[in-house]
Amino acid sequence: MNTSAQGNKFTVKPRSDFEKSLDKGFIWVTRILALAIAGILLWIAIEVGIESIPAIQKFGLFRFLSESNWNPVNNVYGVLPQVYGTLVSAFIGLLIAVPIGVGTAILLSENWLPLSIRTILVFLVELLAAIPSVVYGIWGIFVLIPLLTPLGRGLNSYFGLLPIFSTVPTGPSMFAAGIILSIMTLPIITAISRDTLISVPSSLRQAAVGLGATRWETIFKVVLPTAFSGIVSAVMLALGRAMGETMAVTMLIGNSNRISPSLFAPANTISSLLANQFAEASGLQVSALMYAALILFVLTLIVNVLAEFIVLRVKRL
Repeated sequence: MNTSAQGNKFTVKPRSDFEKSLDKGFIWVTRILALAIAGILLWIAIEVGIESIPAIQKFGLFRFLSESNWNPVNNVYGVLPQVYGTLVSAFIGLLIAVPIGVGTAILLSENWLPLSIRTILVFLVELLAAIPSVVYGIWGIFVLIPLLTPLGRGLNSYFGLLPIFSTVPTGPSMFAAGIILSIMTLPIITAISRDTLISVPSSLRQAAVGLGATRWETIFKVVLPTAFSGIVSAVMLALGRAMGETMAVTMLIGNSNRISPSLFAPANTISSLLANQFAEASGLQVSALMYAALILFVLTLIVNVLAEFIVLRVKRL
């Protein structure tokens, strides 16, 4: 829109046909790109589904999800341990990352620290997301596992009767994978939660303070409830990232196709299974791996649908 001042009056010049054409063209380009993203997602799902048809026909859904044996020699495949490992390791990571991430977001969104220090901390948190996955895995092997091994042995000595501490740690484990996932998802939770907290209107804070609320009451009773939908979106996005993480988890989880309630026992995930076996797979094994990938695809889709449902439900309240 073009405006020109004449005295105290402003006149609006009509937009040219070229500008109108540009606007319409931009709208159509964005629509095409949005449809292209949806089309690519659907294309991936269809290709994976087609490749997994032989395994679907032979094992079905219930047998494939309930079978614990993965035996390429006898062509017997089941992903129950991998599904269990995928979900448990992701939830362990979130259990650690969510309180730390949201707490860090609150710290970085309030004026407790000077702006220069907050800027440096924001940069360092976001820098965690730029570290390659394999670097996290190497750090976990040489630093994290040696730290967790004596801790796990101590917990086993004192609380060995509890199922979660019933295994004496000897190296890679579910807990190590969960911790590395918490570190890797921390930047997602912190960055999105901080942006959501910053976007809360200052008028709400001022109104709460004007009514006599303390700073902590304002944060917990006004700011966090207002930003709850954005924080939930951050957590669900981090959950999807944790469920699909491959390299670091493969290096730290132990790749054992069995289910154990112990945190210090080795386990496996769907992503690790694909990374370890796809290069040398053939025949029905390829179809079974594609079937496992399709299940992981559905799990992540369910997570995102639940996130949207929760956000919409919160907005209505």
